[in-house]
Amino acid sequence: MTGTALAGPEAVAGPRSEDCLPKPARSAPAREASKGSEVDISLAGKVALVTGAGPNIGSGIALALARYGAKVACNDLELEAAKAAVRRIERNGGTGMALSGDVSVEADVLANLAEVLGAWGRVDIVVNNAAWLHASHILDEDLASFNRAITIAVNGNFLYTKHAALAMIERGIKGSIVSILSSNAWQGAPGFIAYATHKGGLANFVRAAAMDLAPYGIRVNSFTPTAPRPDNPELLAQWRAEGRTELRPPSRETGSRPAWWRETGTFDVRGQIPMGEPATPTDIGHCIAWLSSDYARLITGCDFVVDGGARAKYWAYTPSGDAAGPVPLIPLDTTSEADLG
Repeated sequence: MTGTALAGPEAVAGPRSEDCLPKPARSAPAREASKGSEVDISLAGKVALVTGAGPNIGSGIALALARYGAKVACNDLELEAAKAAVRRIERNGGTGMALSGDVSVEADVLANLAEVLGAWGRVDIVVNNAAWLHASHILDEDLASFNRAITIAVNGNFLYTKHAALAMIERGIKGSIVSILSSNAWQGAPGFIAYATHKGGLANFVRAAAMDLAPYGIRVNSFTPTAPRPDNPELLAQWRAEGRTELRPPSRETGSRPAWWRETGTFDVRGQIPMGEPATPTDIGHCIAWLSSDYARLITGCDFVVDGGARAKYWAYTPSGDAAGPVPLIPLDTTSEADLG
């Protein structure tokens, strides 16, 4: 399997070595390799399902799982978003399936799983990524929006974890389930009261589900993104056409503020990274692909973070901004904005 550096402002400077790219998926597990041979991560023969496979993190994870050898079903509330994720997988030599469904509706979850099982006979990996990034201050929030945000995330994680686990158990599959959290699960940020509530709750959902499913050899873990830099060529082209550059969605219109209102402060997510470079969905995908492989067979109930040290740093410490940076990114998408016309 080969790839090239992305074009445009998100491209990483420096030489690319094909030896660094994920190798073609092997049919035999690496553990059966002869003594002294090269060890390789492969998801060949496995089937994955990614919820919320929109153009940013979800699509990046789906692409990574496919590049490492899995067949990948892409779920999204909007069928076109799921189809776009599948087209990206197929452009890069993988096999995908587009699914439309509301992750908080049990009938939709069962229908999506039935379609995957009917086509491919199994499910080994589930990534619970679907959520509503709803930005609202607690003094502005309304109960309907608060409930909707929590229902999508919490019900979605519960339903897909439960029913995918049942499908795995019935087929004797010792699978992997990963819930996508947020730095808002672990730290307080103003303006995200519903989002922080459900992400924080899911952090312990993962640990509890891991204990429930451990007797069956099914692992449940979480991954915490920290404002990753988008690297999907289609999304970058769309944002450039729209003139969009912001890292967070605009707040809802709230009308005039009362005289007692006080502003909460500002964010500097790019200036708080000790290694000097934000993660991308590709970085996230590499981690989740490994976490979903047999090499991670005893890892369960854990949270993973790839953020250049942002979450680990002392709260009052501000990096100098003169970091050497990490090694070059190992790309997974062989296309660029130019290739997409």
